[in-house]
Amino acid sequence: MLYRTLGRTGLKVSVVGVGTWQFGGEWGMDFTPAAVAAIFDAADDCGINFLDTAECYGDHLSESLVGGALASRRDRWIIATKFGHHFHRPFERSMHFDPTDVSRQLDASLKALRTDYVDLLQCHSANDVEFETGGLWAALQQEQARGRVRHLGLSISPPTNLHQTDRAIAVGASTIQVVYNRLQREAEENVLPSCRRQNLGVFARVPLASGYLSGKYKPGAVFPATDVREALMKEGRDLKLAEVERIAATELPVGVPMAQWALAWCLRNPAVTAVIPGCKSPEQVRANAAAASLEIGQPDHPQAVE
Repeated sequence: MLYRTLGRTGLKVSVVGVGTWQFGGEWGMDFTPAAVAAIFDAADDCGINFLDTAECYGDHLSESLVGGALASRRDRWIIATKFGHHFHRPFERSMHFDPTDVSRQLDASLKALRTDYVDLLQCHSANDVEFETGGLWAALQQEQARGRVRHLGLSISPPTNLHQTDRAIAVGASTIQVVYNRLQREAEENVLPSCRRQNLGVFARVPLASGYLSGKYKPGAVFPATDVREALMKEGRDLKLAEVERIAATELPVGVPMAQWALAWCLRNPAVTAVIPGCKSPEQVRANAAAASLEIGQPDHPQAVE
């Protein structure tokens, strides 16, 4: 495994982490505590040391499964979660950025995660008005002073949101999480250069383009009705999968699994600290971790160590 410094936080994170949206039940599969524990056992074996979850992956369901799996090994893991949403039912949320409500969200997250602090608390896909909610960032900095939050970050949407990226340091945030993958490169134009100028840690989220870059799906693919890719991501899906076929034919090195190549492709960008792929099994965790050893994933990156 390779490790990089997460921007201004000083934390050393594995370049491949564990994304946990799938634990919330919106990706066509339900998870038991034993299945989640097995995933984190495999991650431990591979040298992975950080995960990303959220308040609305289920109603704190993902956090609860993570908390159970890591209860006996909390000190070995860097835990990132988020605030700003209430989960109502699959594929339905409402947005809440009032400082008092955000504090209650954090209470629930800490209880679910079975910990008294999180390493990184991220503002979750706020629009610019919500981002500027009066008193929000002062309240979050008070949570840092209380020791319940070590660092603050931004999970931006859309991936071109330069307003929030450029305001990161002013509000006390040290990291940016952004959609970035071989199919979705919008962040390259302005957001990633801004992150480099400010020395912000960068997490590339959906680095496999919601699984399309796994190489497992062809145009015409249909997902279960309980899968977010069928419920909310049907528009343009066949065009994206056709582009994946073209990429596989023209860019993928012979003998390299496409998913590993796609993760390593993200890591080649010197602004990117780490990728956060989802996983549904220990085998997928190990396959994701192997991306760190691909030559394409080892550029002259600042502060990269083995």
